[in-house]
Amino acid sequence: MRPDSPSPVIPFLIACAGIATYSAMDVLMKGLSIDIGAYNAVLWRTGAGTLLSGLLYFASRPKWPGRATLRIHAWRSLFVAGMALCFFWALARLPIAEAIALAFVAPLMALYMAAIFLGEKIGPRSIAASLLGLAGVIVIVAGKLGGDYSDEALWAVGAVFLSAIFYAYNLILARRQAKMAEPMEIAFFQNFFVAAILALGAPWFLAIPAAAQTPNIVGAAILATSSLLLLSWAYARAETQILATTEYTGFLWAMLFGWYFYGEPVTLPTFIGALLIVAACLIVARKAPHGDPVDPAAA
Repeated sequence: MRPDSPSPVIPFLIACAGIATYSAMDVLMKGLSIDIGAYNAVLWRTGAGTLLSGLLYFASRPKWPGRATLRIHAWRSLFVAGMALCFFWALARLPIAEAIALAFVAPLMALYMAAIFLGEKIGPRSIAASLLGLAGVIVIVAGKLGGDYSDEALWAVGAVFLSAIFYAYNLILARRQAKMAEPMEIAFFQNFFVAAILALGAPWFLAIPAAAQTPNIVGAAILATSSLLLLSWAYARAETQILATTEYTGFLWAMLFGWYFYGEPVTLPTFIGALLIVAACLIVARKAPHGDPVDPAAA
């Protein structure tokens, strides 16, 4: 716990609010991805997010970041773009709770990426946790195979895993980025660079959304930006080990929102698999270094 926050209760609650806000954004993005496709949903949301976060960022008259900082903003945004496209393409084809549960494997993937890119050692406990997480994934996928599923459902499961790989590497980049830039700067440049990267495909994939979609696009941009700022505020004031568990409240919101807005039931294999994956991540989190700030990576 940092000295400027004698009690972690407020940061913990703020982090929970950030996760809830992001889960609400998933609801809007699922509908947009179904209606106009994941590419256009992410492009228009990040475009709106660039305008929104840009107004807030430049109103503070910031100092322009250096070349090294801009480079990491752009490099991380490349992986954020891939992560978002894969996840929201899958979200249009899977129940929200199922997609969120599968995405929880990202911290386990980050463990091995940290070994590859940062030279960190993986102990027996972490390997056992990874196997437990793998068991959770197998339970969820087996439940999917044992029930009714569309032809694209398994492709969607694969897309969630690809998104989790991007997210895992994104976590490593976020640690470096958080030491080089403030949350508002990160929010603006992430939206800007993701929109710019996706705009390269505009000649082939761009579609102009109907006017009726505007509130959903703007709402998703506001929710995504708000979530990033809430989580950044919380992680700047309490240790990662205290706040890490708030990530898993997203599964509860996913179950509630999926059922309420889309009539999606939560199957027993999904629930059991999610518990196994969360347990595995908590085992890994218990050995994380104290006080290591992490800037949350919003898709």
